[in-house]
Amino acid sequence: MSDGEDDWFERDRSSDDEPRVGGSDDDWFEGERPSDGAPDGDGQGAATDEGDGASDTGSAPGDEPEVADFEAALDADTDDEPGMDDFEAAFGGGGDDPTTDDFEAAFGGGGGEPPTGTDDFEEAFDSELPRIELGIGGLDQMIQGGVPERSLMVVMGSAGTGKTTFGLQFLRESLASGDSAVYITLEESAEAVEKAAKEKGWPFDEYVDAGRLAIVDIDPIEMANSLTSIRNDLPRLISEFGADRLVLDSVSLLEMMYDDQAKRRTEVFDFTKALKEAGITTMLTSEASEADPYTSKHGIIEYLTDAVFVLRYVRSEFGETRLAVEIQKIRNANHSRETKPYEITSEGLSVYRQADIF
Repeated sequence: MSDGEDDWFERDRSSDDEPRVGGSDDDWFEGERPSDGAPDGDGQGAATDEGDGASDTGSAPGDEPEVADFEAALDADTDDEPGMDDFEAAFGGGGDDPTTDDFEAAFGGGGGEPPTGTDDFEEAFDSELPRIELGIGGLDQMIQGGVPERSLMVVMGSAGTGKTTFGLQFLRESLASGDSAVYITLEESAEAVEKAAKEKGWPFDEYVDAGRLAIVDIDPIEMANSLTSIRNDLPRLISEFGADRLVLDSVSLLEMMYDDQAKRRTEVFDFTKALKEAGITTMLTSEASEADPYTSKHGIIEYLTDAVFVLRYVRSEFGETRLAVEIQKIRNANHSRETKPYEITSEGLSVYRQADIF
């Protein structure tokens, strides 16, 4: 195992080797959950069971994982990296490199062409899957019945279109309802994330203190070096933390760590597979291609996700510029295919569903 895989959650890339999670000096999954009657971020009481810690073989409901258990898991032998044979065996692909057809076969379809059509959409998709709202006014109304729970979603856009705000607002919807969440950032520090949320009036620091939010800042190089360990242990640790939603900002930085296209596809493919197996509703952010706003920077992630939201700039012939959002796809849910304007306000993103771009 390389040095990068020793203890990816206990690295502080800014100063020393102490872990930094939402301002805490403990492992990000360790720590007391709110006890019965203790106030959470919204002043509500949340009842949990107290345990002595989790082991690598699992834990009783309510038990919290211990740092030693997590370190033991990450120190396990992971020298045998998943190879292409394992990739093909798991997803039924063939050849020397996974192709778009392999991605679509495994995940049920690709991103397709830029959406077109009208705002008149069909009846609610006939499904027994539980639905959730994103927490973004106007955009939720464009989705017939809500996004299926446990979906893997991506929001794509160029710089300044509000991808990070989208992710924070998505978590805020869950946290305000009393649920738990995880925010993994490869771009900012945990303190910067808390500050950005606080500027919007979202008390993420209180959620962290209440044990309902874990903010994990990881150097993308360290994450790439430790990806096998992270991929193997993340589903179990998410389950033990009791998280309902997760945001990774951004997957593009992780993709950039691999020069070889085949390696990049394999690693990202396996990582998204682990997130699906964790059974958590996940939002990824991704840089859009400079040549095509409907395609991600490396043209991979949109084929691996259940839902794709596109944030972009629209410029009129008179030089006016507006922000516009489109829903490229949502698996198992009908949705509007209109292009709608939105703004980034002091309270987050707001989509004007009844308005036109110009």
